[in-house]
Amino acid sequence: MSDLAARISELKTEKNAIILVHNYQLPEVQDVGDIVGDSFGLAVSASQTDSDVIVFCGVRFMAESAAILNQDKIIIHPEPASLCPMAAMITADSLRELKARYPGVPVVSYVNTTAEVKAESDYCCTSSNAVKVVQSLHESKIIFTPDENLGKYVQRFVPEKGLILWPGYCDTHQNRVMVADLRALKEEHPDADVLVHPECTPEVIDFADFAYSTEGILKHCQSSQKAEFIVGTEREMTYRLRTELPHKKFYPIEKAICPNMKKINLEKVGASMENLAPRVELPRDIIEKAKIPLQRMVDIGRG
Repeated sequence: MSDLAARISELKTEKNAIILVHNYQLPEVQDVGDIVGDSFGLAVSASQTDSDVIVFCGVRFMAESAAILNQDKIIIHPEPASLCPMAAMITADSLRELKARYPGVPVVSYVNTTAEVKAESDYCCTSSNAVKVVQSLHESKIIFTPDENLGKYVQRFVPEKGLILWPGYCDTHQNRVMVADLRALKEEHPDADVLVHPECTPEVIDFADFAYSTEGILKHCQSSQKAEFIVGTEREMTYRLRTELPHKKFYPIEKAICPNMKKINLEKVGASMENLAPRVELPRDIIEKAKIPLQRMVDIGRG
């Protein structure tokens, strides 16, 4: 353990802090995390922790979700510039305009949205429970924002419902995980399962053997009799897979990198814990409104 990692461990005790780390974070950051997981698992962990301080190593919307679910705790986001471009593709104003065009139609917003957009939504979802959330609704027409690819994936499972999709996307999954990349890896490793994320394009999902959230990918690899897996999501997911399943082999798409996830490093984690800053603070009215759809997401559970 490095001196910095050791100091971070001391600070966790001193500050009564917990470090939540997304699967796409740098390996060194994953190594100091108390909980490493997907956006759903981390949201649940944030809502259940007894710690006074939550250090959230992920992009901004994830730290906001922790703040919404924990109004009495200090929420630290080590790098405010670590943002999600998809979350910026829809605003509260644009969602209100869409709702005005479809009065009475419920809104399901991917957790990859700002707190302001969540406050205008009826339900939140993650990639692990998006299908379950939409299936739970009685309405035949649903507004789904902002990830069009995830919406198209959900539509496969609810053909009886009409999903009104916002044209947002994840650049990493849209433009850096391609069928050609997966096919090349499959030719090199013909016995490997091809696992991709639902944020990928329909063509990629059609090519893959399975589409899962990152936690779903982990569970598949844990239970599968196979020993090799091609992983079609952000590259750092394979670090967690190799850490937890060292006896199996994982082949990432090397170019599938989210640069925003990489803006948090060990130095920034340490500094944020020393100073208990930068803090995530949101307007009280936004918190109260956004908590309703976010809590519904947690209550519905994984798919």
